[in-house]
Amino acid sequence: MTSSDPRPEGAPFRLAILDDHGLIVDSLATMFSEQSPEFDVAVRATTWIGLIRDPGFPVDVVLMDLQLGDTVSIESRIRACRAAGAKVVVVTALDDEESRDRALEAGAAAFIPKTTPADELVEVARKVARGERVRPSRRVPVLAGGQADVAASDGPDRTAAGLANARLSPAEERALRLYAQGLSTLEVGRRMDVGYETAKTYLRRVREKYAKVGRPASRKSDLIRRAAEDGLLE
Repeated sequence: MTSSDPRPEGAPFRLAILDDHGLIVDSLATMFSEQSPEFDVAVRATTWIGLIRDPGFPVDVVLMDLQLGDTVSIESRIRACRAAGAKVVVVTALDDEESRDRALEAGAAAFIPKTTPADELVEVARKVARGERVRPSRRVPVLAGGQADVAASDGPDRTAAGLANARLSPAEERALRLYAQGLSTLEVGRRMDVGYETAKTYLRRVREKYAKVGRPASRKSDLIRRAAEDGLLE
């Protein structure tokens, strides 16, 4: 364990499994429980918002399906997980070069075909948990008629219907978007072409506005949840 690793010495790595097929989620959870005691399956989710809002999130490693039934891009999902401190392994039935490049450039530690044998997938997860970046050579053909991950949309997926609106200003909303992607407060300011104190003020106001409507946002993981709930991860 390094000095930056918050896990107690000898504690298992906390694992989240995200796939829109519940049977796959349960099968992977059982496999890891039986084959890899160094992992604790802390979150099982079939939707992106279900992962982000689960009390067990953030975790150490997320096994994430490339294609989910929403409009949030794979890049935003990966960056949000990384911003919360989780490493990401993308597990996919669509192993085309474009999707692979997008996932790895966004910060995924590994991009794994769903045809990968169980023991190899477990070993990849072990390596990623230890901080290694994995680029397996195995490739699977793209099925005829296969489509890429649903990354583009006509607008944000407002999955939080019924949740109180924090009524963020455009500047506050942009600051939250950038911060939830893993940028530091200083980097948020640079991207917005404002000073550090201004960016800090935007984020403070975001936290205050969410708190006023009963949606806690004091921690970074809370802010990522709020951004996901309000469709601000595109």
